[in-house]
Amino acid sequence: MSVLVIAEHDHGALKGATLNTVTAAAECAKAGGGEVHVLVAGHDAGAAAQAAAQIAGVAKVLHADGPSLAEQLGENVAAQVLAVSKNYSHVLFPATAHGKNVAPRVAALLDVAQVSDISKVVAADTFERPIYAGNAIATVQSMDPIKVITVRGTGFDAAPAGGGSAGVEMVAAVAAAGTSAFVGSEIAKSDRPELTAAKIIVSGGRALGSSEKFHEVLEPLADKLGAALGASRAAVDAGYAPNDWQVGQTGKIVAPQLYIAAGISGAIQHLAGMKDSKVIVAINKDPEAPIFSVADYGLEADLFAAVPELVKAL
Repeated sequence: MSVLVIAEHDHGALKGATLNTVTAAAECAKAGGGEVHVLVAGHDAGAAAQAAAQIAGVAKVLHADGPSLAEQLGENVAAQVLAVSKNYSHVLFPATAHGKNVAPRVAALLDVAQVSDISKVVAADTFERPIYAGNAIATVQSMDPIKVITVRGTGFDAAPAGGGSAGVEMVAAVAAAGTSAFVGSEIAKSDRPELTAAKIIVSGGRALGSSEKFHEVLEPLADKLGAALGASRAAVDAGYAPNDWQVGQTGKIVAPQLYIAAGISGAIQHLAGMKDSKVIVAINKDPEAPIFSVADYGLEADLFAAVPELVKAL
């Protein structure tokens, strides 16, 4: 049977995590001999559906469009997924806040066990997923007739956003469940790239000492590199950086081309969120800091001197 990917989007465009999830879905489909379909559930989301149709490897796009799906409430999106899921052997979600909100609801309604945060497809029914903050990899086999899965984006390359020519099929939008209501949202706006999609990330730790120093020291470097800003949990807890900048096991999982860690000791929880980065640069004056064990390049120096010098050199 075919594999269904639940697209994450803002109605006008797809989120990058959808492309990584399509790659995982393609591996499931290849192992099971099926096709990859994408569900775009939203309101006035025709542009997102057309973008999904262009993804290489996608055979069909299901487009559910209605006011009940405008705010992407978990109950409504889960009901929409349930309405089409019987035709699929696998239902895949990005392991993002949105995916983690909807996937458990779908699994519960289907009475199956969810397989969370997969990083590798071994076979159509067998997957690998990190456990213990990424220090061990569990191999999980699911015998359920429909496998509900969340996909760790850093474990799979993004599928090409162009080159596909899938057909778009309209499906009826479900009625609002009525068990929750959208009240409002506060969207953080930044000129910098989104943390989980950035190719370069500059992160700071508690060693920066204050919110003022965090921004004073790291922002010029991020601006020079066109990078996103990140932070360790210690820096976030201390109030140096906002919560949505947190990288780590309890924050965001990232895998940029370049990750610069300034004043971050490298606690296991932080390493779990960034150790898949292609190149890791660590700046720390403590030669015993665990961050050096995963760094490709390590600079044992005072970050307050080293980072400004690096900015000047750039």
